[in-house]
Amino acid sequence: MTPELIEVYERTLNRLAKWRSVFAGWQLGTRSKEDPECQAIRDHREASIILRVEMSAVSRLLLEKGVFTLEEFMEVQIKEAEELNKMLEKRFPGITSTDDGIEYDLPKAAQTMRGWRM
Repeated sequence: MTPELIEVYERTLNRLAKWRSVFAGWQLGTRSKEDPECQAIRDHREASIILRVEMSAVSRLLLEKGVFTLEEFMEVQIKEAEELNKMLEKRFPGITSTDDGIEYDLPKAAQTMRGWRM
């Protein structure tokens, strides 16, 4: 690995990670850099952005090298998404996802959401 490659890698990912502030502002509104809630959101968004790049890169390499096919990859993603959806519905009783959005069984969801910030 060359120093030039490392430099380009770091510069490119650092540039992309700057979007963290846009996402934090979108979620929280304008906040100072010292605001702890905003710091947490920026950190989380940065991790999500970098994780997306890493996973896309790994997937691309595996597909290009013929480790698995796109069809196999999609089938496994469907299974993973269905399992995660079931886990989330179990974690948040009264809340389910549909093709049209999130649905709430109000009595159950109200119990689940008790204590959430409004």
